[in-house]
Amino acid sequence: MRIAQAYGGTDTGRRRRHNEDAYVCAPPLFAIADGMGGAQAGEIASGLAAAALTESRGNGGGGERRVVDLIQEANRRVHHRASTDASTSGMGTTMTVALVEPDGRVWFGHVGDSRAYLLREGRLEQLTDDHTLVAELVRRGELSPSDAEIHPQRSVITRALGTDPDVDVDTFAVEGRAGDVFLLCSDGLSSMVSGDAIEQMLEGNRGDLRTAGKALIHAANRGGGEDNITAVLFELADGDAAPEPDERTRELQPASPDEEDTLHPEDGVALPPPAPRTADTMVVSVGEIEAALAAGEAAEPPQAGLGRRLLALLVIAVLIAVIVVLVWWGLAR
Repeated sequence: MRIAQAYGGTDTGRRRRHNEDAYVCAPPLFAIADGMGGAQAGEIASGLAAAALTESRGNGGGGERRVVDLIQEANRRVHHRASTDASTSGMGTTMTVALVEPDGRVWFGHVGDSRAYLLREGRLEQLTDDHTLVAELVRRGELSPSDAEIHPQRSVITRALGTDPDVDVDTFAVEGRAGDVFLLCSDGLSSMVSGDAIEQMLEGNRGDLRTAGKALIHAANRGGGEDNITAVLFELADGDAAPEPDERTRELQPASPDEEDTLHPEDGVALPPPAPRTADTMVVSVGEIEAALAAGEAAEPPQAGLGRRLLALLVIAVLIAVIVVLVWWGLAR
């Protein structure tokens, strides 16, 4: 079994100033992290977690133990930073990891509310359980799924990386089949786009996961873009070859200006005006002007000084002409 195609993409969304999502798209390893914390600590948490995976992906073997080790290492890095840097105290991040084995088995490790889905034979299945307060209430039968979608505390996470020295990791394996499409996504996607809509977009674009990923991000923005939006997709196929991945990105930055705009003309959203130029953009500094004055240089441009001298000469000439006329008129009398 091989990975036929893979894609990872992220977008800041319409409401957030920073992108606190990070992802790894480095076959056979895939992951997503959604950071949380004050100021920009969420970006730091998810970035540390993603870096732990990319730096350790070549070490060790595979299987469940490997997935747990990767997530525990990510947890240690985030917790250490949060414990030693007061500006990042209390930060954390979700993490969902997928590791594809050569025999086609896909091992998952999961902490938080970032999700993993499987599209198989046209049907979408959610593979992970959200570690949130409302999800726990639904599992206990104390809250209906429909009520959970509008519950004011639906974003309260009950488990995350970085809050404790060790973290409890949910693990499971899926026996992959040719044609299976897997999706890892942050809640900025799953909370804005319904499962049915995700299913339709994946099935309609299964031949091009890049197009599918961009369509999902676009749909989340169209749905409100309340949070950062990240999607990582990969497809399995028969065979042994392992092609190069489409992307190996895990950055937290918003989409490049060269990427497709996730806003649509039908949205009626006007682009912000260009930022005004500030004093820092002035070519001539205040210090240069003061130096010129101290040296006795004229503050006015050379063209202005020349014009003023010509005007003075013209006035003098007119006065001389008037005097000459008056003298001649007096003598004539």
